Amino acid sequence: MSGMSVDGIRAGETRNGRGGASRRSGVKVSFLVPLALFAALAGLLYSGLQRNPGVVSSPLVGRALPAFVLPGVRGGELRSEVLREEPSLLNVWASWCAACRVEHPLLLRLAASGEAPIYGLNYKDERGDAVRWLDRFGDPYRRSGHDRAGEVGLDLGVYGVPETFVIDRDGGIAYKHIGPIATKDWEETIRPLLRRLRKEPR
Repeated sequence: MSGMSVDGIRAGETRNGRGGASRRSGVKVSFLVPLALFAALAGLLYSGLQRNPGVVSSPLVGRALPAFVLPGVRGGELRSEVLREEPSLLNVWASWCAACRVEHPLLLRLAASGEAPIYGLNYKDERGDAVRWLDRFGDPYRRSGHDRAGEVGLDLGVYGVPETFVIDRDGGIAYKHIGPIATKDWEETIRPLLRRLRKEPR
């Protein structure tokens, strides 16, 4: 009886020990998985916070501006060829775009100073609304094309308004900025780029 009792106890201890170890292992795994996921998400969030939200890589940077001909918001037309005359800005805007109001005073100052030739791409807007908006807030554009269907915007990879492209004198896209242009963006990035592009030989 004593031997059976000992054997039974040993067998029970072995079974309980194995079962306990298995349960503890399962608890560890179930605890570590969400912890690892949280760490990964935290890392992505931190990485995103370190980036300038206006600077977004685009597959079109370094490539030629897609060819287009658009009716002008105020009549006439806007052709992509005109942006090849000198380094310039192509600003995507709309009357329904609240963020466009934020950068508009800066665009007006740049146009008045002559530092940057600015052309507009009026995106998915009603022409009448666009004209009234420019009449109310001022028109910084040498000419603005009316992209009512958004087809040119699609070719440019536009997915938010406002967006601004820096175009070199060869008609290539040198830079893309998403969101309103702030004074810091202009002074630290866009103006130095335009100056450098003007010095480059044709």
